[in-house]
Amino acid sequence: MSDFSCVITAGGDAEGPGGADGLRASAESVLDQSLRAAEALVVLAAAADPALRTAARTLADRAPGRVRLVHADPAARTTGALRNAGLDAANGRYVLVLATGERLQRHACRNLWQAGESSRADLIAGRWSHTAGESGKEREPSWQGELYARSRTLTRFTEAPELVVRDALVTGFCLRREAARRHGLRYEEDLAHGEILFGPLAAAAVGRIALVRRLIVTGRAVPDRARDLTALVEAHRRVANTLLAHGLPRLRAEREKAFARDQLVPLARSFPQLPAARRDRVAAAAARALTASFLSHLPDLPPLERVAVSLLAEGDAEGVLAAAYALSRPATVCAPLTAGPDGRVFWGDAAGARPARGGGPAGPDLDVTELGHQHRSFGELRLMNRLTRVSAERGRLLLEGRLVLPGHTGPGPGAPLSATLEFRARDGARAVAFPVQEVRHDGSGITWRARADVSRRLRPVGARDTAWDARLTVRAADSDGPRSVSDLFAPQDQVDGTLRFTARPRLGRLAGDTWEPYITLKDHFALRLTARRRPARTTRRLIRYATTFRPARRAKLLARATRKRLDRYRSRGFKTSAYNTWLTRLPVRRGSVVFESHMGTCYGDSPRALYEEIRRQGLKLHATWSYDPSPAGFPAGARRVRRWSWRYLWALARAEYWVDNQGFPQHLRKPPHTTYLQTWHGSAYKRMGFDERRVRLQNAPQRERLQQAVDRFDHFLVRSEHDVNTLARAYRLPEERLLRTGYPRNDALVAERARAESEGRLPRPPLAGALGLDDHRKTVLYAPTFRGGPGKQRRSRLLLDVSEFAERFGDTHTLLVRSHYLESARLPVCPPGTVVDVSRHHDVSELLTLTDVLVTDYSSIMFDFALLDRPVVLFAPDLDAYAAERGSYFDLRETAPGPVAETQEELFAALTELKKSDTRYADRRRAFVERFGTYDDGDAARRTIAAVFGPGVLRRARHTTDHDRGAGR
Repeated sequence: MSDFSCVITAGGDAEGPGGADGLRASAESVLDQSLRAAEALVVLAAAADPALRTAARTLADRAPGRVRLVHADPAARTTGALRNAGLDAANGRYVLVLATGERLQRHACRNLWQAGESSRADLIAGRWSHTAGESGKEREPSWQGELYARSRTLTRFTEAPELVVRDALVTGFCLRREAARRHGLRYEEDLAHGEILFGPLAAAAVGRIALVRRLIVTGRAVPDRARDLTALVEAHRRVANTLLAHGLPRLRAEREKAFARDQLVPLARSFPQLPAARRDRVAAAAARALTASFLSHLPDLPPLERVAVSLLAEGDAEGVLAAAYALSRPATVCAPLTAGPDGRVFWGDAAGARPARGGGPAGPDLDVTELGHQHRSFGELRLMNRLTRVSAERGRLLLEGRLVLPGHTGPGPGAPLSATLEFRARDGARAVAFPVQEVRHDGSGITWRARADVSRRLRPVGARDTAWDARLTVRAADSDGPRSVSDLFAPQDQVDGTLRFTARPRLGRLAGDTWEPYITLKDHFALRLTARRRPARTTRRLIRYATTFRPARRAKLLARATRKRLDRYRSRGFKTSAYNTWLTRLPVRRGSVVFESHMGTCYGDSPRALYEEIRRQGLKLHATWSYDPSPAGFPAGARRVRRWSWRYLWALARAEYWVDNQGFPQHLRKPPHTTYLQTWHGSAYKRMGFDERRVRLQNAPQRERLQQAVDRFDHFLVRSEHDVNTLARAYRLPEERLLRTGYPRNDALVAERARAESEGRLPRPPLAGALGLDDHRKTVLYAPTFRGGPGKQRRSRLLLDVSEFAERFGDTHTLLVRSHYLESARLPVCPPGTVVDVSRHHDVSELLTLTDVLVTDYSSIMFDFALLDRPVVLFAPDLDAYAAERGSYFDLRETAPGPVAETQEELFAALTELKKSDTRYADRRRAFVERFGTYDDGDAARRTIAAVFGPGVLRRARHTTDHDRGAGR
């Protein structure tokens, strides 16, 4: 008896791709297993084609002891029946089923066997991947990451709901053969995709389940959703009924939602690639197959996915096509929008009706208010411009289309309209415009018709400008009125393949002779220059030969090697070596200072405050600012160098002073003649430096590099003894390097508080007007902390629902959102004046002076804002988990300068009752400032300059320029 019987079926009704080649690949993956006691059990259908039979016999002859052939009964025609025959014939301790074309990883059977033996589990499952599209690349479902994050053993499948909520058990798992027979586990023979049902049935029947975090199976074929929709829906319905029979209605609801996202939404996305007739057939099949149970769970989906599934269930092929365009372009209005009586916005011409399964009201399934299109005007919106006709008329290109109007904005029915059709070369160098002869308003859109003589007027050079994209510009009223610029969209079958026009390239007919309309992969209409006649075809063959024969290939290889060598000279590794070896030997430039704030991303924080104080005092110092990626916003009076450029390294090597708040590149040595002032960027709540768990788990060389980087600091600013006991200790800084001056960036906050107490808050600084802040609205700044690790900037998801905030508080509050400089967040469209993204504003101190209420979590910004003695609300829904993962220096709930909200409703309640909580937390704010801002007395910049630069720096008398201004004013 073998340890593993791997059942592979051949000739069934729902086999994977590849036929004989797929069968060989599956069987050979079994034979290549590092666990030698694994057999391949090939089950042949009676109706299997000769190629499959020949491949199976060849495999059996090649490895007679490890490949067994099972000839199924002629009545067993379905894949489910073949798999059951394989289960009956298996004699291994464990049994695993593969579809034709699926391949086991080399150590798959060993990993499954070891997990089964050590855990005594009856079902052992691991990860699998599928082939993505025509590229054939392997991809794993995104939800597998959390399910198989670690190997573990379950006593019941409900401990890992994703096993049955998703199609996790369609492949990549094995069963203990004795358990499968004891529980009578069989594939449903009347079900085309029986593997979808078999896995959940097995998980519900067996006891212990082991999850293995290793990849087990690759090469799974993605089902043809358009062809197999009815079968997929039936398999899903049986799984849902199984969950309901086990008394798990919540998991059934989750399963319904997951099926919509995993199967129905991708089906809707594929509509632009389907021919029109097939789109109609698929929509009709969906209307028959999808019942009311699917629609009951639509409100849990994002708005566009909800709309797509709802229209699919209605059988609205044209509506699904528009929704598919919207899914790939969320910022584009792809259908008319209608406002309901309560201000909600609905997809379609009428908010109260739908083409009607039962004729009921639309409900929430067509509600797209969350997208925020209603807050943008005609000129600001991206509108879907759908081609309805592409043909030839008297040798000219005839295009007809329709531009969608959202309903709340745009030209009215009687407004004069004008339009221009433009073709632009793909490289953007040239564009040719054609007038649009007919433009008219049809109620919910603008229809247009244009004839373009592309043969005469579109004259490409013919070398690189061979592809030209089309777009339409529609203007309301006169030339100064609002305009909408849109690409032309069309499904892939919109253009007749025989449609062609004569081309006249400037390089002559040898460069190309025919314009060919086509639809790009992004569903845009375009023209491409092709060679149809013999002279142009011959020229292209000669060019192709000249660029591919041996001397040309050698030239390409030489050019590639040269580029790689140049890239090496531009790499950070080479620059680091050159800097440390040669540039640090350069003589010092007396009085030169290199300033950097947050790794060059902004002109702000304490380095900015020190720079402006130096200018105010007129000190004879030569300033250089580093930037990354753009110098916009940095002072024009200073020399500006891009971070990691050669000019940057030259400036660092010759500088007498380095000033930054984060850290110059770790691998760069500080020259012996340089004094390094580290202003740092905030007091610590979370553990830092060598106190951080991530650092403690690093190897010795990594920790040594961190220590060497910290050892470069000659001065380190602290604002309280808390900093001494936390940051200084965490980075192992000796006492003599600490400067108890406070943070220069906070001088502006201390001054602003004094001004507000003596003169009042109004008028506010000019920045308030630039941001559109109303003096009669409270300004709330939401500034969450950084939640990632070392690395490049990443996109994060805000824990605060800013749309909900705008809906609840938009009439009386303006929310400023500032994501961390190492992160970025995409904000939804909200009503004007309610939410403003200030993430790219250089100096946060300027924002703090405008802010009435701060909402943050664990960010050090709370220590600074407390100096203003204004309300602080901490929104920390993951407080306990964050503190356990990162560690903390104090109990936030006991020490916080304001209420700690752990849910969004608690946050909104705190903002509503702000006056009461402000009075209640006044004493705690003062105690918070006394503990964490002891040395922030408003004179930090002057004292820091006196301590670091000293009396030896010469003064020069000059008047303060317009550039010299405080950070807060």
